[in-house]
Amino acid sequence: MSRLLRGTLILTAATFFSKFIGMLYIIPFNALVGTKGLALYGYAYNPYTVLLSIATMGVPLAVSKFVSKYNTLGDYETGRRLLKSGLWIMTATGCIAFLILYLMAPGLASNILGKHDGVGNSVEDITFVIRMVSTALIFVPSMSLIRGYFQGFQSMGPTAVSQVIEQIVRILFILIASYIVIKVMHGDLTTAVGLATFAATVGAVGGLLVLLWYWNRRRPYLKKLYSESKVESTVSLPAIYKEIVSYAVPFVAVGLAIPLYKNIDQFTVVSTLQNAGYSLKKAEAVFAMVTQTSHQLVMIPVSLATAFALTLIPVITKSYTEDDRESLNKQITQSFQITLFLTVPAAIGLSVLAYPAYGTLFTLGDIKLGGQILEWYSLSGIWFAMFTVTAAIMQGLNRQKFALFSMLVGILFKLSLNIPLVLLWQGIGSIIATNIGYTVSILINLYVIKKYGEFSYKWVIRRSILILAFGLAMALVVYLVKAPIEHSFDGVYTKARGVVVLTAGIISGGLVYFILSYRSGLIGLVLGQRFKFLKRKNQKAT
Repeated sequence: MSRLLRGTLILTAATFFSKFIGMLYIIPFNALVGTKGLALYGYAYNPYTVLLSIATMGVPLAVSKFVSKYNTLGDYETGRRLLKSGLWIMTATGCIAFLILYLMAPGLASNILGKHDGVGNSVEDITFVIRMVSTALIFVPSMSLIRGYFQGFQSMGPTAVSQVIEQIVRILFILIASYIVIKVMHGDLTTAVGLATFAATVGAVGGLLVLLWYWNRRRPYLKKLYSESKVESTVSLPAIYKEIVSYAVPFVAVGLAIPLYKNIDQFTVVSTLQNAGYSLKKAEAVFAMVTQTSHQLVMIPVSLATAFALTLIPVITKSYTEDDRESLNKQITQSFQITLFLTVPAAIGLSVLAYPAYGTLFTLGDIKLGGQILEWYSLSGIWFAMFTVTAAIMQGLNRQKFALFSMLVGILFKLSLNIPLVLLWQGIGSIIATNIGYTVSILINLYVIKKYGEFSYKWVIRRSILILAFGLAMALVVYLVKAPIEHSFDGVYTKARGVVVLTAGIISGGLVYFILSYRSGLIGLVLGQRFKFLKRKNQKAT
């Protein structure tokens, strides 16, 4: 296995693991702070994520691409100059982003809430948690630059380890600090959530320390490379940053999409629901369910699917550069197949099991509303995964700017439809507006891929129909298995009963989907390159 491929797989595994544990922590955190606390947490994290994306501007990928290019030319000094000046610039950018978010906190807080009835979170609460999370912006941009620099040397270990350590430190701090404040000190909810958002800063410092440790270990090796630089660095700093920006801006599209959609919900859902007659407490509960609990569950299969599919992107870039159209079509087809094969059954299965899943993992008092929202939101996972993969394929085809354009068009649809649809269907309306926005973006991406990749969707459509058919068959079996079990409960759920339904549904549904996929040969076609034993029945695939 080549060093680059091995490094890419390590980084993919680390990224998935970080995202996975970053989604699971929401379950114990919800048990500690409830939906009111989750809503408060979301109020802080959503604007922070947008500013973070802008402050870092796709820096790791852009810097890695830049450093790799000049290292290949034997010009190690240019990458070194970028690192030296970039650390100052990214630190300054981070401090500016911190000041913007810190100073804007009161204004953002007052625009989030509608009428305040004294039951939900207050403007002061929201201001406090936004200011607590804003401190992370000081450290993260510099950390992103160092990660990108290491990746430019095809060294993925430092980034992978720092990502995992950052996430572990962040989650441990969230859970331990929240537990101590609420259970030990019997403190107030706002303090607990404020410390939970400050965990982003603690995690960033942990990740940065890991990178500095790696830097100290690699310093002799890097110094040797600099001294052996074959080319005298003649690229000016303005030219360096012009090239970096040209690489970086398109990468922002994928990273910004979900945070922007969630921010639209943040500034419209609570106030709109209050106008529709909801109390602030119930409006915040809906907001927390849409943007936190349901979203985190849905993103688990999405992360797995995209982690598998995105490993093909470097290969797509190579085939496109070499004008190997046959290989390019196969690789794009494989990316779509992997994404749909893993995401469609997970989304359908989670939708069918939404009520027991929500009741088992989150607050039982909200099971009816939470289950309904999760039932609808589950299917959004397909849209999230498809947008991520289509945007990544466009990067492989060197058409990154279209990804930014398609994201902005989708955002406009979400922005224009969110309030009227929330007025019509409350929390479900927000989900529908999100899916419409993503659908528009995906259709644009598919058109660009067809045009510039000269790609035919014939096989993708055929396999998609097969995947959907197997997913629906799985859903029918799951429903037939869970219905009599639920009936025996007489409509009264406990967490133990939820576990029984969830376990029976996952096992029966998973077996049905696997057997149908294996017997038809579909699983061999989709995953056979990764798991050779699955290729036995390839010849039977349609």
